[in-house]
Amino acid sequence: MRTQKPVSKSGIPYRTLGSTGEEVSIVGLGGFHIGIQDDETDSIRIIRTAIDSGINFMDNCWDYNDGTSEIRMGKALRDGYRSKVFLMTKIDGQTKEAAAKQIDESLRRLQTDMIDLLQFHEVIRISDPDRILGPDGAIEAALEAKRTGKIRYIGFTGHKSPDIHLKMLKMALEKGFIFDAVQMPLNVLDAHNISFERKVLPALLENNIGVLGMKPLCGGSILNNGIVNAVECLRYAMSLPTSVVITGCDSLAILQQALEVARNFSPMSDKQRADLLARTAKITGLDDYEPYKTGAQGATIRNPNLLG
Repeated sequence: MRTQKPVSKSGIPYRTLGSTGEEVSIVGLGGFHIGIQDDETDSIRIIRTAIDSGINFMDNCWDYNDGTSEIRMGKALRDGYRSKVFLMTKIDGQTKEAAAKQIDESLRRLQTDMIDLLQFHEVIRISDPDRILGPDGAIEAALEAKRTGKIRYIGFTGHKSPDIHLKMLKMALEKGFIFDAVQMPLNVLDAHNISFERKVLPALLENNIGVLGMKPLCGGSILNNGIVNAVECLRYAMSLPTSVVITGCDSLAILQQALEVARNFSPMSDKQRADLLARTAKITGLDDYEPYKTGAQGATIRNPNLLG
């Protein structure tokens, strides 16, 4: 388990983001879900309530809700809120030209002159590492943006195959580059099937790369069968050596649930973990519960033109 910092003034534990030294809240606010409210004032209220309650890690993406998520977060981070958060967003562009354009668009939407962590979104095809890290690839735009102060740290995300994550890490290391953070599904079902926890997590810890856990509730599908509840799922993900667990909160009630789990967090014992995994081992049907690994989920699958 990573060293856990003393709780914040609001009772939310903080952890260190890999080798960056940045302190981030144990739970992060997912970006997709704050762009789906009918009234943008509701989105802004969720974001500011999260920040006021001790969450400092903000997740977002250039393509979430066709840019609405970034626009609303930009508005929410006015009035002094920007200085209170660690701001992350993602881009789809895999060429230098497409990536540079999307970085600038994200900066405008988020109303900031600097993004704390920029991530390459949906590294889910075996060819993606070659495009991103190859000649005229997106990595060149990201490194240039870092040199000019537009971004501070660089990472990547994906939800299909641990082997693609490992290829991305290996190729970067061969080029003398180590990512600052990596985002991937970490949940009670991932431990059983096509497991990022078993295959990728050790590599991140070995290289002191920040671990961003996502889909702690498997997109919500795991709650449908009554075998586990949301609190158990969140606690399981937080008990892994993650820097932050990113969860979607489309209402103040769901946000409060995540805050309560974080405030009352204590790591699962070996027995509690074993019991939970024994229960979830009975859940079958990867396409039903983790479709993001096997199905056609993904903005860049539906819209490959976003890759550039």
